[in-house]
Amino acid sequence: MASAALPSVGRSEVLSLLRSFLRTTRKFEDYNVREYSKRRTIDAFRQNKDLSPPSAVSAAFSDGESQLEVARRQATVYSLYAPKVKSIMEI
Repeated sequence: MASAALPSVGRSEVLSLLRSFLRTTRKFEDYNVREYSKRRTIDAFRQNKDLSPPSAVSAAFSDGESQLEVARRQATVYSLYAPKVKSIMEI
């Protein structure tokens, strides 16, 4: 019965979540924050790629969705206080 409460998460939903994360990371103005969030996103998805119980996959997906909302809010806040000078990596 517990599995009926948690919807099954398919490959397409997970890939959509990954793409959403990567799109959000591009919104960070600061090079260091942008690269860190991109690297952290890829590492987190690689770490969870071998999850097999559907309940663990659903829990990780739910956590990922909540983290995506946090990342979107952070991108907005960072854009309000973006540095005026570009990083040497962006020149």
